[in-house]
Amino acid sequence: MVKILFVCHGNICRSPMAEFFMKDLVKQEEKAEQFDIASAATSTEEIGNGVHWGTRSILGRLGISCAGKTARQMTREDYNRYDYLIGMDSANLRNMYRICGGDPEGKIFRLLDFTGQAGDVADPWYTDDFEATYRDIKAGCEGLLLRLSEKE
Repeated sequence: MVKILFVCHGNICRSPMAEFFMKDLVKQEEKAEQFDIASAATSTEEIGNGVHWGTRSILGRLGISCAGKTARQMTREDYNRYDYLIGMDSANLRNMYRICGGDPEGKIFRLLDFTGQAGDVADPWYTDDFEATYRDIKAGCEGLLLRLSEKE
């Protein structure tokens, strides 16, 4: 089983969008039982809060439910539990390294590292442009799944 944790600052916009989009993607590929996919925050600011309306709107349009998801903070134990810890931007990665005490096993990545356009996933918190975020997340998740399929 491949275990993936998507991570952003608050766990209400980008990382839950990636979590639920990726869950849907592996379901469409009839591989859902091969994956354990979740998301978390690097901060405590949104702990317990539900998914942002902009993310819910995008996912809803795609027919993907994120009902029941509430923000949680990433922990050091997550490093041992997951095979891939995937941050949305460089600031997330810095915080992830701090939380995990480094990355001795090479498990920490940025989502767009799995595309030909390495960089940061657009942050809708500041722009309200959830469409740009969705385009980045879609490309990153599809690239990740392709990379994982090549390893089979």
